[in-house]
Amino acid sequence: MNSKISQAVSDMRFSLDESSGVPLYRQLIEQVENAVVSGRLKSGDRLPTIRALSVELKINPNTISKVYNELEIRGILKTQVGNGTFISEKTLEADKDRLEMKINERLGRFLREMGELGVEKQELVKLIEEFKEREQETGNNKEL
Repeated sequence: MNSKISQAVSDMRFSLDESSGVPLYRQLIEQVENAVVSGRLKSGDRLPTIRALSVELKINPNTISKVYNELEIRGILKTQVGNGTFISEKTLEADKDRLEMKINERLGRFLREMGELGVEKQELVKLIEEFKEREQETGNNKEL
């Protein structure tokens, strides 16, 4: 396994929404799982230390520890004492069906919620583009 943090991990961005009602550790678990399913994180990729990630994301180290422990229980991560924490060789299958199912589930929920708010489908593209521009300008995504 690599002794350095992989480029994929270095480039990964975590987007934490403290107002969502979803605990931060759950958001992080889901984002790591999604990165594995999509193939952005691969078996053997080394993750940052608990301390380094907690400092970078400005959250409690216990939260990161909880994330790493949960992902290890699920078989997604493997910790090697003295070497670090790595994406396991028993990673989630990065098959297109699972990824497509997650995308469709989220997209369906998003479209229903926008419909409930009275947003027309034609307006969505414009709203998404404007939102993305604001996010990039303000740097609201917390990076790994």
